Amino acid sequence: MEVKSLQFRARAAERLADPALQSKLGGAKQLFVGGRARVVAEFDSVGQAGDFETLRGIGAEIRDTALTDLDAWLEAFEAKATATGATVLWARDGREAQQLIVDIAKRHGVKKVIKSKSMLSEEAGLNEGLEAAGVQSVETDLGEYILQLAKEPPSHILAPAIHKNKEEVDELFARCHGRPVTPEGQIDIPALTREARVALREHFLSAEMGITGGNFLVAETGSVALVTNEGNGRMVTTLPRVHVAVVGIEKVIPTLEDLSALLRLLTRSATGQTISNYVSLLTGPRAEGAVEGPEHMYFVLMDNGRAGLVGGDFQEMLRCIRCGACMNHCPVYQSIGGHAYGWVYPGPMGSVLTPLYTGLEQAPDLPQAATLCGQCSIVCPVKIPLPELLRKLREKQMETELRPWQERWALRTWGFFAARPRLYALAAGLGARALKLLAGGKASIRTLPGVPEWSRGRDFPAPQGKTFRELYAARRPQD
Repeated sequence: MEVKSLQFRARAAERLADPALQSKLGGAKQLFVGGRARVVAEFDSVGQAGDFETLRGIGAEIRDTALTDLDAWLEAFEAKATATGATVLWARDGREAQQLIVDIAKRHGVKKVIKSKSMLSEEAGLNEGLEAAGVQSVETDLGEYILQLAKEPPSHILAPAIHKNKEEVDELFARCHGRPVTPEGQIDIPALTREARVALREHFLSAEMGITGGNFLVAETGSVALVTNEGNGRMVTTLPRVHVAVVGIEKVIPTLEDLSALLRLLTRSATGQTISNYVSLLTGPRAEGAVEGPEHMYFVLMDNGRAGLVGGDFQEMLRCIRCGACMNHCPVYQSIGGHAYGWVYPGPMGSVLTPLYTGLEQAPDLPQAATLCGQCSIVCPVKIPLPELLRKLREKQMETELRPWQERWALRTWGFFAARPRLYALAAGLGARALKLLAGGKASIRTLPGVPEWSRGRDFPAPQGKTFRELYAARRPQD
């Protein structure tokens, strides 16, 4: 999939200037943030299984246990899955995952594939690979279906079409389904949903292969767990004669008991639900005598940079269970949406994952695309220290000289003064007085010398003419 993170700053500016997008993002914030707060408070009030903070600690321990011995748990999963009749395949990157799935389609004479929402398939560019091989690929999640018609990437990992309103969806359906545009004021969201359902029903009944992602892989049983709010996931995994689950290698967990704990975290953190509408635990192909399920089941387990993070400074990022809570609470994501980030994963998680998976040189602005306010780490259900990981990426950028020379020079200059307290105090005093003069008696400075872009969107409060240390010394009682 094409990486467009190099254009982050320009794309972010466009989104900030889009009033329609700002309105949609505001509504999403109320939905996700409020929903999570409500169910977390309910969980704490019941108190039968401890408070939510305790559960977060358990979730982090479960993920760390799996990651510490990742190779062993993956081998255990492969053995169990193979024993159930499934086939486990390994992909080093997205291109190899594409080829493996295309080969499966050819082996079974597949002409049409139906897909349930999978961010990993977006990461692998799977739709493009299938279409290049002459296999029709149809997204069946409502949001993903809308975006496939619009030829747009998702802007959120849970609600991929969150950047579109009902008027835009109606116009899109009218064009693609061959009907008139609905008159203004008469658009009915349930009617649009029914329209999509009718259009997708033919694909559900005629597709030979279904492709899903996987929220978790359970080593104990060789199963894949799918958590969804739409019935399409069940249709994709039961109607076609071939089911392929394409999953990142970091998603393996040891036991079903671990799955139980992580599900309590995932649904509350993601959509503010105590449990999602559908939780499916899929183990092997259709058993003899069964009336539903695929005849053939495949797992394609993809690395794409994940194994390289194990045991390193960024291993904690592999705990991620793709709930989206970090982006829902991030003031940057709330202001610019997902498309500005330029790749599959937006928000704080994307600001860490994209540089790690595609290279820092491909996403030089993403480690800076955060206020480091800490909201993301506070709400992360598995306690990923996202601000700390972003700081580490910034350090790597400085070490490898991927930041502009002016920025590097400014930070080195600051470091020189900061290491010499008396010199720092002298420079700070001179700076405070100079800025007071620059303000010209006003309460704020409209444009700071040397950093015009920083002051383009904010005013700088004018100093009083003295440093904090000088003011404190003047007010401190004398001994």
